[in-house]
Amino acid sequence: MENRISVISIIIEDISSSSKVNELLHDFRHYVIGRMGIPYRDRGISIICVVVDAPGDVTSSLSGKLGMLKGVSTKTITAKNKAGKEG
Repeated sequence: MENRISVISIIIEDISSSSKVNELLHDFRHYVIGRMGIPYRDRGISIICVVVDAPGDVTSSLSGKLGMLKGVSTKTITAKNKAGKEG
């Protein structure tokens, strides 16, 4: 399976799950291109966007594992073209 570029958006409403989120991101670190985290203190949530270059099954696995955590929501967007391919 070929790699695709995806963005996984994560909203953490239960801050006690933050360490588990970071542990999963560490486990998948070889696929992570970059990440941006925004603590929204006024609302008591954290928002993280993670860009990955990975096969679809790896991206789905990470997103699914994150989404199963208490108080964590995810949404994944995947590029239509394979990584490094134009058209």
